[in-house]
Amino acid sequence: MAKQEYSNYQKKVIQNYYQHKDTIILTRLQELVTDLYLAETPAKTKKLWQQVEKALDKMKLKPAIKSRVIEKQSVEILAKNLNEWLKV
Repeated sequence: MAKQEYSNYQKKVIQNYYQHKDTIILTRLQELVTDLYLAETPAKTKKLWQQVEKALDKMKLKPAIKSRVIEKQSVEILAKNLNEWLKV
């Protein structure tokens, strides 16, 4: 398969995505915190925590922080850590 050539516009979009990837992930985590607070069923909560885990995998975090958030599955701990990450 031939290597695909991107237009200048497409290259800029791709470059901007990777340049702001951390911001995109943090925004997604903010949305997930809100959804977790509003989750009404255990099944919905479980699904949201799986999404949180995937988002945390994409971030450059210490494994201890990630495992603590996932093990506790506490929205308060996640929100507190997220608030600290946003300050950096």
